[in-house]
Amino acid sequence: MKQPWIHNSKTDGWFILSPPFVILLIVFLFQKQIQGLENHYSFYTWLFLIVFVDVAHVYSTLFKTYFVKEEVRKRKLLYYGIPALSWILGLILYQFGSLTFWSVLALVAVFHFIRQQYGFMRIYARFEPNNWGKIVDEIAVYSATIFPMLYWFKTPRAFTWFVQNEFNWLQHLPDYIPVIKILYFGILMIWIVKTIYEIVKTRQFNIPKIALISGTYLSWYFGIVYFNNDLVFTFLNVISHGIPYVALIYITEIQQKEDQNLNRLSLFKSTFGIFLFICVILAFAFFEEFLWEILVWNEHFSLHLNISLNWFQFLVPLLVVPQLTHYLLDGFIWRKPKKVN
Repeated sequence: MKQPWIHNSKTDGWFILSPPFVILLIVFLFQKQIQGLENHYSFYTWLFLIVFVDVAHVYSTLFKTYFVKEEVRKRKLLYYGIPALSWILGLILYQFGSLTFWSVLALVAVFHFIRQQYGFMRIYARFEPNNWGKIVDEIAVYSATIFPMLYWFKTPRAFTWFVQNEFNWLQHLPDYIPVIKILYFGILMIWIVKTIYEIVKTRQFNIPKIALISGTYLSWYFGIVYFNNDLVFTFLNVISHGIPYVALIYITEIQQKEDQNLNRLSLFKSTFGIFLFICVILAFAFFEEFLWEILVWNEHFSLHLNISLNWFQFLVPLLVVPQLTHYLLDGFIWRKPKKVN
């Protein structure tokens, strides 16, 4: 069977499929050391995981959107309207309080993370027929991601998505944990049996798709349900989401495009270009997080600007525009145009 790699087995394997497996192996082998790392080197873990991976992956989208002149020209309303809409929505939400603002943003982020796993599954299943097997795969991906979040909503965790108590209002829902556990493990077993059946029947197996779904199950379950640890959650959540996304952007928007279609972005196609690509997104990420630190958080460093809290209702929604724009744009930029008969 010809495997449906996005680029090739080596690139896909290392940068898209392996992150959850590698991180989980590290977590199991070095649990005590990870706890010490969290206690003594919080600045460096924040710098690497949050700034250089999580925030940086947001800016990798620029290479598929705002850095592509023709793309912006064709969809001006989308690319100018989404950032404006993001700020307006942020302003409105912040009027209901800071916690409401961050809670809604967290739910949007969760949806974005879930849809990314579904999107990768669809890419790796693109050569397969639309039959019951693909439906089971889709249900499995949603089960692998939604169950841990529903578990989190009802079970206090030692970590947050953005801020403390962001999901507390959901703890008042009826206790659904016993029911969703049965559904979760039932769907997992059905997917395993289905996968084994397909392999036995066809004597073929889709390596990247199976690895993607397996990695999704492992990273979300162990990162949220099994381990109740902030750094473990951040490692699995950020690395498993950010690295594959950056890799996908670079592969599809730079590596696989002809030079004449890249225009000025062809500079990023060489070996040095990869380094430059990484430097660009890291620079944007560091600048954004620097603004957050000096204007809002003041956790890792501060310029003691003493900004009035009254300004936060305008400032915080403005600073979150790149992130919310990334979440909202993602629902449009990966859609394939409908075929015209």
